[in-house]
Parts: sequence; C-alpha cells; structure tokens
Amino acid sequence: MPSAPRPARPARTTAPPRLRAVPPADPPYDDDRHAPARPAAPAAPAAAAVPVRRAAPIRPVPAFHGGRAAPDERGLQSLGQAMAEVLAGRRPPGTLAGRLTDRAYQELVRAGRMINATRPPVAGLPHVDRPRDGAVEACVLVRCGERGHVLAIRLERRGTQWLCTDFETA
Repeated sequence: MPSAPRPARPARTTAPPRLRAVPPADPPYDDDRHAPARPAAPAAPAAAAVPVRRAAPIRPVPAFHGGRAAPDERGLQSLGQAMAEVLAGRRPPGTLAGRLTDRAYQELVRAGRMINATRPPVAGLPHVDRPRDGAVEACVLVRCGERGHVLAIRLERRGTQWLCTDFETA
C-alpha cells in the first residue's frame, strides 16, 4: 500500500540569534603589556561574529582507586588544584563532593572564596607525609598571581576510597 506524501515543513520565520564576541576574562600577561601594539584586524560583520571563550575547562578530579594503595603525587596535585580553584571561586564545589567527607564538603562550601587571585591558581607538586597506615597528609603551594598560598589536605581511607577529611589554607 503506498504511503501518503508528507506535508511540507513550514518555512522558518524567526532569524537565528546574533552572537557577539565576549571580552577576555583574564588580565593581559606580563609579556603582553610590554609587547608592541598589533595592528587591529578588520571588523567582521555582526552576524559572522563567533563568541570567544577563555575560561579554563573544568577537569574531573582523578579517582583514587585501590584498597591499600595511597594516592600518588599527581593525584594529590590534581585534588589540590581542584580545591584551589573552588577556593578561588573558579570552580563549583559540587565537582568535589565525591572526593570529600560530608563534614569537609560542608566546610568547603562554607569557606566560599578564600583565595583572592588575579590569575587562575596553579598547584605545585605536594609535599606528602604518611602519619599512619590509612592516612595521607599533603601540603601544596598554590601560585595565583603575585601572592602564593598554601593548601594543606588530609586524606583517609574509607573502605576502598580515599576521601579528604580536612583542609586548611593560608
């Protein structure tokens, strides 16, 4: 049995939204301040403008696997980086909910923006101490502009997972 022809789609009556360029969120780097001025590019029509996005992507925090194996330095550095981004107001605290105990997560949310930074924070390699079996303490230097900060993190093994139980920053 032959099928009936489909009715024609109605023509599009609304114009697509106009996109405008977004100014960069970060201040210029020191090298850019002293560089000679570049000639301006010719202006593009408003309909062809593409938004510029300079915000850093939110990277997931690597999981700490294994029953007895302690987190390695790179994993601790990633956790320190993520916590510094939360404390600088550049990352939502919910992205770390699975890596912190309930009490530590509540403290992180309550702390809010503790690091005033002119640039995105960058965590260095941690100094690691293992005070007892099932506990790891790490101290991470966080650079964010002219002033550095220190972030101390304590992780404890809960079952097969390593969770941050406490943190301090100065």
